[in-house]
This record gives sequence, C-alpha cells and structure tokens, in this order.
Amino acid sequence: MKIMSKIKTINLILLLLFVINTGCNSQNDMKNSSEKLIDRQPYCARGFYPASKTELERTLNKLFRDAVADKHLKNIRAIISPHAGLVFSGETAASAFNQIDRNKQYKNIFVLASSHTSRYKGASIYNIGNYITPLGTVNVDIPLATKLIAENDIFSFNNQAHQQEHSLEIQLPFLQHIFNKDFKIVPILLGTNSAKDCKKIAEALKPYFNEDNLFVISTDFSHYPTYSEAVEIDGLTAKAITSNSPENLLETLESNSNKGVYNLATSLCGWTSVLTLLYITENISDIEYNPIQYKNSGDSPYGENDRVVGYYSFAVIQNNKTTSSNTEFELTEEDKKNLLSVARKTIVSYITKNKIPDFDPKDFSENINKKCGAFVTLHKDGKLRGCIGRFSEDGSLINVVKDMAISSSTQDSRFPRVTPDEIDDLDIEISVLTPMIKIESIDEIELGKHGVYIKKGWTTGTFLPQVATETGWTLDEFLGHCSRDKAGIGWTGWKKADIYIYEAIIFSESETGD
Repeated sequence: MKIMSKIKTINLILLLLFVINTGCNSQNDMKNSSEKLIDRQPYCARGFYPASKTELERTLNKLFRDAVADKHLKNIRAIISPHAGLVFSGETAASAFNQIDRNKQYKNIFVLASSHTSRYKGASIYNIGNYITPLGTVNVDIPLATKLIAENDIFSFNNQAHQQEHSLEIQLPFLQHIFNKDFKIVPILLGTNSAKDCKKIAEALKPYFNEDNLFVISTDFSHYPTYSEAVEIDGLTAKAITSNSPENLLETLESNSNKGVYNLATSLCGWTSVLTLLYITENISDIEYNPIQYKNSGDSPYGENDRVVGYYSFAVIQNNKTTSSNTEFELTEEDKKNLLSVARKTIVSYITKNKIPDFDPKDFSENINKKCGAFVTLHKDGKLRGCIGRFSEDGSLINVVKDMAISSSTQDSRFPRVTPDEIDDLDIEISVLTPMIKIESIDEIELGKHGVYIKKGWTTGTFLPQVATETGWTLDEFLGHCSRDKAGIGWTGWKKADIYIYEAIIFSESETGD
C-alpha cells in the first residue's frame, strides 16, 4: 500500500508538471559560456530514477536486459525515447538505446526535449556548464551550444527552464550506461508551441543531422485515457510519425484531440520535439522510422488501466551513408520539359496579364510533386537576365519553380523587370537542388558538381555548381568570389565561415529543344 501511495503521488506530480503553464519567463540573455562552469545538478533523481549510483546502475542493467534486443539497424541517425519514471517507461526507453552502436564515437549527441513547465520562444540550450547525474558528469559541447545561440535567434538560454525539467535529464543515464567512453551532448529544451518555430529550429540543426552525430528525441505519448483507448490513439500517432511527414503528424494530433476521448490531455506531450525531427528528415528520401517497442503505464505493476500514459520508442535510420548524392532523386526528360513549361507559362501569364496560373498536381509525375529547392535562371542573347532560387523545401517542386519564375523575371535587383516583348527571347534554365551538407574541409568540394553556400552569422552567399564551369575559376576563386561578392564577408571570409555543399540537376530550354 505504501508503494501504491508513493506511485500515485508521483503520478499527481507528473500531472501537475504537465498542466502548469507559467507563461513566458523572463529570459536570461546570457549567450556566451561562463568562465566558471555552472553545472546543472540532478532535478528528478529519487522521483523518476534512483538517486544512488549503485541502485541506478542496478536498475539500468535490469531494464536493458528486459528491453528489446539490438536489431542490428545500420546508420542510426536518431532515436525517440519516453521520459517518464523508470518504473513506467524505462524498458521502452532502454529498447531505443539498445539499438545504438555502443562502439561508435559520435561527435555530438543532440538531446531534444519539450518543456513541461515553461513557455518561451523557440528553444533554450544549456551552455554554461555540464549536466550531472548520479552516474557522473555528462559533458556539454559548450562552444557549439554557444555558437548555435549566437547565430540563431530561435535559440536562447533560459536557466530556470532547464533547472526544473525532467524530460531531457531522464535520457542521460541511458546514454551514460551504453557509452563507456566520454561523449558530448547539446541539450536543447523547446519552450515553444509553434510549428513555425519548430521549422526554424530544424533548419538550424539540419546541417548537424549526419553520420557524425546522434539525435535523441524525448517524448511520451497519450496522457490519461483508458488502456484500450491509449493503444488506439498511440497507434495512430506512431503511424503519422513513421510517415516522415510533419503535416501528417499535426493533422493526426488534431484529429486525436477531436475524437472526444475522455480524459485525453494530449496524444504526444513532446510533440514539438518530434515535429522538429520530422522537419529535419521529411525531405531525406532514404530515412526510415522504425518502431521498436510500445507499452503504456498500464503494463507496469504500478500502473492502472483506467488512466494511463503511453510510451513508444523508435530508431531512425538512413539507408545510404551519403546524402549529398542526387541519385535518389531523378527527373525524366518529360519531367524536365514539364517544369520548363510551368516556368514559361508562369512568366507569360504574370508579365502580360499580372496573373499567376494554376497547375493541377495530378497532371505531373510524383517526382516533381516532391518538396525540393530550386533556382530559375533566365538568359537573353547568352547573357544573364535574372536568377533567383529557394533552398528551403517548403513546397512542391512545381510551386517552387512557379514562384521562382516570377521572382527571377521581376525581383532580381540586378536587372529591370522583364517586359512582354522580351519573353520570346528568354532561355529558361532550372536547377533542382539536393539537400545541403555541411563540410569540414574544402577538399570535399568538386568544382562543377557542387554548389557552395557560405554562412557567417546572419550573412550568407551561394554559387550554383555551374558557376565554376562557366567562369573557369579555381577553387580559391570560387570561394573567394562567393565570400566577397555574395556573402559580403571579404575574399577570405569563407575561412572563418560555415560552408555547405549541394548538387543540382540542371536543364534548360536550349538543351531540351523547347
């Protein structure tokens, strides 16, 4: 009876943590790491997991023995893990961590969790010290944490939010258990309830989503329906996650909420963290979300079936190690002609009638209905007449080409607006872009194959792959011109900037005979 009383008390505390919304806390605008580290001490020891090192190690050993064994999944980029007390969700969490290669040396482990107690814009990154658990110190990559805060206004440092949150901390003993060697984390606590903010967070983190790093996403599933209703609701949410579509997840969460399930407080308490991951992965064609284990608190000897919390674990894998290749995305000759036709019809309609034409997606192939970035370039008499593009993959390729056709013909500040009598003399070229990859060495750049995107603070500049071919520049000239003429940071500014590469599928009317 004493044990049951204690568990009910813990459940009450969890409920209170979930429903409390303290509003927007005053932000600590500390953005640089302190000279003296201020380590974040354990907050949920004793309540969520044992405070004794010996007892915690014993508990973890049992959880990993009982958990789903290693499925030998290759190229794991992320896991999704629950964050309740170990007596409830520990086995499901251990099942996720069991899939990670314990011998791999990750450069960083990004831990994303959603705040239960605070609301603030974007996300807070702890950058003034390390995290402490009963098992010892978890090192924070303070320089990287500080860099992310300094370069992205979607990130800040909110000390209070970190001090009173369990969802991030609960993941750390699992990491300490599976890695005997030192590892570094980037602890990110989301305080937003905005999908738009989640997309911005994803854009900032996407360059780090590669084989060098691991992402740990913290979330529980449904809160407080009956056992059977939890199984149904959690199954729908899991299906949306495995679709790798942020839109599907948002629609499913709304649909779940509208079902009128008694006592359903949420169907995914860390939905912002999961949504951020989906925004990162949605356009990576070889990503797979693999369900590992599902349970809910009713499966625990301390739980009750009339009021449960759901727990699901996933492993996210990337089938191919190389993401910079465009071999996974191909366009047929018909696709290319259709896209060029969309661009020309759009320019004709907009320039001559000031109208944007509509195109039925059903008239086009699946490939050009996918979300991709693209540039539309206009030439007249062999000379550049306009070029504007979009890297972000917010819309279908058809719509991006349509938007960029309008922009390149009317909004390129280097040229006057295209006139109706010029349209027939234009040669339209389209560059469909692959996802950007951050590089560590300029030796990774292949002139003529890779475009470059240079970013330093808020300033950016880019050259498409064909620029190097058309100009005959050396690599130093290619980077120097982009750095000085596009990013505005000087000829050698690229040496202290972040450099990304991408590829492009390039085709034009003159080549296709249109």
